[in-house]
Amino acid sequence: MTQEQKERKVMIRSHLDFVQQAITKLDEKLDKMVAPYESTISLLCTIPGVDRASAITIISEISTDMPQFANSKRLCCWAGLTPGSNESAGKKKFVRITRAGVYLKPALVQVAHAAVKSDKAPYYKIKYERLCKRRGKKRAIIAIARLILTAIFNMLVTGEAWNPGNLYKIDMPQEVL
Repeated sequence: MTQEQKERKVMIRSHLDFVQQAITKLDEKLDKMVAPYESTISLLCTIPGVDRASAITIISEISTDMPQFANSKRLCCWAGLTPGSNESAGKKKFVRITRAGVYLKPALVQVAHAAVKSDKAPYYKIKYERLCKRRGKKRAIIAIARLILTAIFNMLVTGEAWNPGNLYKIDMPQEVL
């Protein structure tokens, strides 16, 4: 190695140390800021696919008090997970999800991908596979993200942990023997 390469290596190493110290300081500040919400974070972490970082992102975007949203449909619309309605004279035009929720929507889509791959609670995996056959992979993931956001709304309103047994009774048909 030449002397210049050694100097560059030292500079890069010092910069890396600086970045790691900055990340550590930010993590400490974040932990102090979310301390009052630890119970809500642990509540959201019961949902498959939701980890601590995604729970913090969700809480920072929608807050913990839900009276500002009349129901889960309004929350999903605010998050940008509902398709727009573009219909005129009985003809349905091309429909896309809205552009709202620039931080929340990607976080929920990431959570939906993790929930679909989870084997611990296969509820979302089964729903995804059924939706995927009819609608395609991308639309199915958005539908799963909306289901997760609806579950989050209900959990924050009632304070109950995520229970797949309740979802199976409501949503899944009985298998014929």
